[in-house]
Amino acid sequence: MKRPTIPDLAEAAGVSVSTVNRIINGAQNVRESTRESVLRTAEEIGFYGLGAMTQSVMAQRKTYHLGVLLQQSGRTFYDELGKAIRSAAEMHPNCRIKLTLEFVSNLSPENVAQQIISLGERCESIAVVAAQHPIVANAIDTVLDNGVPVAALIGPLSARGNVSFVGLDNWKIGRTAAWAFDKMVRNPGKIGILVGNHRFRNQEMNESGFRSYMREYNPNFTLLEPQATYESAAAARDIVEQMLRDHPDLCGLFISGGGITGAIGALRDNPRRDDFVAVGYELFDVTRSALADGTLTMLIAHPMEAFAREAIATMIKSKVLGPGAGAQRVALGFDIFTPENI
Repeated sequence: MKRPTIPDLAEAAGVSVSTVNRIINGAQNVRESTRESVLRTAEEIGFYGLGAMTQSVMAQRKTYHLGVLLQQSGRTFYDELGKAIRSAAEMHPNCRIKLTLEFVSNLSPENVAQQIISLGERCESIAVVAAQHPIVANAIDTVLDNGVPVAALIGPLSARGNVSFVGLDNWKIGRTAAWAFDKMVRNPGKIGILVGNHRFRNQEMNESGFRSYMREYNPNFTLLEPQATYESAAAARDIVEQMLRDHPDLCGLFISGGGITGAIGALRDNPRRDDFVAVGYELFDVTRSALADGTLTMLIAHPMEAFAREAIATMIKSKVLGPGAGAQRVALGFDIFTPENI
């Protein structure tokens, strides 16, 4: 069978032959929605000139310069998130993305604020992962005042202006983690809680949801005060080892923030109750292994590809709609992993 021709494509797409010719030739007097629709049809029917049409449509697509600021390159979660965001930018179906993706190693508020302002000066719309702090909020307002929309990733951020958000429902995460302890620990006792930094609002909301569930359904558990690891595996290891020494009746650990590899190391090296439950964050090689050998009981994780797509989409939408549209908010569902489904 001969491959479909221009008249065949026009008929299949419900447009005129002249419209198809204009799209192939890169004419600007064709609506973007029509160009994209005809291109999809060309792909579906195997149009003989698909290569030329694809190049033409790509050339006409709007280009956005987006900036993303993540934390600490070298940490598996952020490295994987960076890869997912790059892929989502490259594969965006309706526009071209020029992406500036940067990692910040020094997490002091002053340095993070400086990086936010710098990124905002170079991009049309930006998204950042940061801890809440007045200095960071001022930097965000500086960027917003210059007409560049800002979205918070992972954890919400507040400023005087409208800050969008792409992340998980952290209240539900906390309650889901508490449900696991309630249903799996045979004899309620003390539960340790780790956070990376109390200024990460998502982790504070995790803890709040966790405590709300226990108040409502099982107040027999004693929830220890959360300990901050400051995203350090070494600090997390020291904290968990101290918890196990100070609280022989510790029945569980909720790892709500950074440093999970250190916490896993401490759990592996120290004796625990037979019904000990440990709930952590994000699935990667180390946590997968910890699930498999029983060190961790359950993991809650970001759906990485969906998260990356929504981050890109939110930055574009905020730019297109402008400041009058207010903040955009996207709360994604989260993945749950146990030893039986990794």
